[in-house]
Amino acid sequence: MLVEGTIRWQVTEDCPWDLLLALALRDLAGLSDDCAPELPRGTPDVGRIDTSGIDTGQLITQWRGWWAGIVPLETRPFISEVLPPHFAAFDRALELQEAVYRGYDTAMEWARIRRYEYLKAVETRDHPLADVYGMVQKRQFELRRQATSFRLDLAVLPLSDSGAWVAAPDTIVVSESLRDDAEAFRAWLHPLVIALV
Repeated sequence: MLVEGTIRWQVTEDCPWDLLLALALRDLAGLSDDCAPELPRGTPDVGRIDTSGIDTGQLITQWRGWWAGIVPLETRPFISEVLPPHFAAFDRALELQEAVYRGYDTAMEWARIRRYEYLKAVETRDHPLADVYGMVQKRQFELRRQATSFRLDLAVLPLSDSGAWVAAPDTIVVSESLRDDAEAFRAWLHPLVIALV
């Protein structure tokens, strides 16, 4: 996880493992129209699993509950709780547990490769969050005061459309394509910094 800021403000950036896994499982189960529908499908396409015998309504409810708990940074597990062999994290979400059984290997491989790609992209930047820090510093100088207190968590995910979506208070999902385009990212970030500082 990348962190930038001061005592007054903080911006974090990460490609969270559980969010990658949840995105992959959502797409594998064909739930992208019902679960976090504002987020485009992951890219590249992860494929599909057979969901016959799984109650789709229950699966949607259980996936949404899982997502709601892992999107905010303060409730996201530091180490993923989605672990074989029996995925105890979903002992009370049996439809989701069954979907995980069916798609775990595919989802894990997809998530592993996407996380590696994100980390390689971060390595190519001079200073991973320099654009954020510089923008906040410039805004403070313009206002002739320190920034107000704020926190912003950026979750970078490999999505088929470029953009950014508010996923929870203080948490914005940013497509990998937007984050990798430095000019477009700064253009998107600028009005946000103005509003927050």
